[in-house]
Amino acid sequence: MDSELVISGIGVSKNVVATIVSLAAERVEGVASVGENAIASGLISVFTARPVSNEPAVESEVVDDKLQLTLRLSVFYGYPFTKLASDVRQAVASAVNSQMGVDVACVNVCIDNLVFPKE
Repeated sequence: MDSELVISGIGVSKNVVATIVSLAAERVEGVASVGENAIASGLISVFTARPVSNEPAVESEVVDDKLQLTLRLSVFYGYPFTKLASDVRQAVASAVNSQMGVDVACVNVCIDNLVFPKE
């Protein structure tokens, strides 16, 4: 896996893109975290048969000089998925465009975990 993207004549680390995307997504109401919480998922996998996901929290690639993004989210229970995904797409595309100055072709949102409030 390449660790750098070349877009609009600039090389950008995939980690930089992931940071921008994560910060934008985590500001959206209803998003618990981008990716799985490493400590919590580790404990869950120890005490249950549920495996820990090896998927990266943010995947990025350049197609036709635009970014295509996929991000994996843990979300809070009680937020409608379609509205939450739409809000995340808008926030991520806006953050990437303002910070990097490049267009986003698509933002694929994968909801991998549901977080329930503590009672």
